[in-house]
Amino acid sequence: MRIAFLVAPEGVEQVELTDPWQAVVDGGGEPVLVSTESGSVQAFHHLDKADTFPVDQVVGEVAADEFDGLVLPGGVANPDLLRMDENAVAYVRAFFELGRPVAAICHAPWTLIEADVVRDRTLTSWPSLRTDLRNAGGTWVDEQVKVCDGGPATLITSRKPDDLKAFCEAFMTEFARSASR
Repeated sequence: MRIAFLVAPEGVEQVELTDPWQAVVDGGGEPVLVSTESGSVQAFHHLDKADTFPVDQVVGEVAADEFDGLVLPGGVANPDLLRMDENAVAYVRAFFELGRPVAAICHAPWTLIEADVVRDRTLTSWPSLRTDLRNAGGTWVDEQVKVCDGGPATLITSRKPDDLKAFCEAFMTEFARSASR
């Protein structure tokens, strides 16, 4: 099981990267850090700088079909930067076109909105994205984790770091299904 983690060069919420990363490792998978630039990414603990992480591959130089699933960690700045990058948006859209599962937490659905993949889907997020998701054609619910299989790819979403345990369990189930196909 090979899973892409797409993040911007800065602004990712560290725990929303590291906990899902560890879940993939613990599940026997290979997590791969993909970003819009080579080098390293600067993670944050809310608004404070945290650790840096080395980028494995650059979006635009790696294909979605090389992976069994995609994780989009949150943080406020991270998805905002990603949704402004055409290659990142196209990369996210490609997972949906291939029918590969995508997991997004907190503010990460902003990138999904930009990729135009939330229409007619039910998902959750940080509460401030509720109106954005509805305006993009999605149905927003206030749940710890929401698994929506109402489209070409299963979409797993979660609200916040407090939901990480349930989020990781849900996406690992879907990623395992995808990898076994």
